[in-house]
Amino acid sequence: MPETTTIKLSFCTGNPHKVAEVQAAFAQKLPGYVIEQQKIPLQELQADTLEEIAIFKLQSISQHLRPPFFIEDAGFFVDDVLRGFPGVYSHYVMDTLGCEGILKLLGDSSNRKAHFEAVIALMDNDNIIHTFKGVNQGTVSLEARGTSGFGFDPVFISDDTPGKTFAEIGMDAKNRISHRSRALEKLIEFYRR
Repeated sequence: MPETTTIKLSFCTGNPHKVAEVQAAFAQKLPGYVIEQQKIPLQELQADTLEEIAIFKLQSISQHLRPPFFIEDAGFFVDDVLRGFPGVYSHYVMDTLGCEGILKLLGDSSNRKAHFEAVIALMDNDNIIHTFKGVNQGTVSLEARGTSGFGFDPVFISDDTPGKTFAEIGMDAKNRISHRSRALEKLIEFYRR
């Protein structure tokens, strides 16, 4: 019987929720890969897009790790009324304003279109950078609902789950349709080639 080869991929993040989601996806779809968490501090960059930020973070740690390794950056975008805010500033806004702050900014506006984006930046064995983007479209709820998930999950209603916020559908259901899972699917497809 031939030996199975285990391929290690380093995921640079301090977020255990993200690690669990990525490990579960790889275990199911590419079981020969092992995702190892690396808690290397990532340098932040003020930029207009998640892609720019993800690539900058990836390059900032390239001298600390041997490839292949990847990072993931995500944002919550309130499309029309807030012109994409908080977007690339989502982490800071979550820490300072939280879900209630976003709801106050929207007030009673009927236009509550929003989306989540995730970008995975990978440095492959040849030191080439690849990016994979996932998006989930939806709306901002009128109030925070649910206890599952993290971040802006209690105020985001995905078009895939009408009437329920990400925080109400549970982590397993969310992980099947989330912006991160869609970016992750592209990363997995890259390794399936």
